[in-house]
Amino acid sequence: MDKIRILIVDDHTLVRQGIRALIEKEPDLAVVGDAEDGRVAITMTAQLEPDVILMDIAMPLLNGLEATRQIHHNHPQVKVLILTMHDNEEYIRQALAAGAMGYILKDAAAHDLIDAIRCVYQGEAVLSPAITRLVIEDYLRWGDLPDERSGDDLSPREREVLQLIAEGYTNKEIGEILSISVKTVQTHRGSLMSKLDLHDRGDLIKYAIQKKIIDI
Repeated sequence: MDKIRILIVDDHTLVRQGIRALIEKEPDLAVVGDAEDGRVAITMTAQLEPDVILMDIAMPLLNGLEATRQIHHNHPQVKVLILTMHDNEEYIRQALAAGAMGYILKDAAAHDLIDAIRCVYQGEAVLSPAITRLVIEDYLRWGDLPDERSGDDLSPREREVLQLIAEGYTNKEIGEILSISVKTVQTHRGSLMSKLDLHDRGDLIKYAIQKKIIDI
C-alpha cells in the first residue's frame, strides 16, 4: 500500500520534529520533507509533490495563507491541512477561501491530527470542533457580505510584497528576496496600494495586521 506523503510547514524546528516523530509511527503515513516558511513550502511542493501539507499560518517571509493560496492554484491535487494555534475567525475565513481542506488547532489530540490527515487525503473537509463553531457564528454574523478591502484582487506577487513591506523589509531587500528589481518592487507596491486604496506604509502595516497577513 502506498503511503500518504506529507510535507510539514512550520517556522519552529521543535514543532516540525515533534510532528514528524508522531507521523512516522503510523504505517500508512510518511514525511517527505519539512519547510520553515511559506516560500520554501512552495518550492518543496513542486519538487516533492506531497499528498498532504500540514501548514502553519504565522510564518516569516511568506505566511501560510498565501502559501496555501499559491499551492492550491498551482497544485490543486495537493491537500492542505492548516495546523495552527490561532482560532481567529479572519484566519479561518481566509484559510478556507485560499483552498485549505481542513483547519486543526495545535492543542488537538495526536489521534485527531492523524485522523485529519487521512480525511483530507481522501478529499474530506476537516475542522476542529471549536473551529466549526466559529465558522457557523461567523456565517450567521456576516453571511457572504463582501469586504470592501478584502484584497482578493491582489496578485500572488502583490501579496508577497505586502507581507514583506509589513515585516519591515526595504524595497532593495524585498527585491533580493524575490529576485526582482527594485523598480519592479515599487511597481507592485504602487499597484497593491491602489487596489486597497491605502496611501502609506503605515496603512499597509495596519491592513496586514487586520487581515492576519502578519502576526504581532
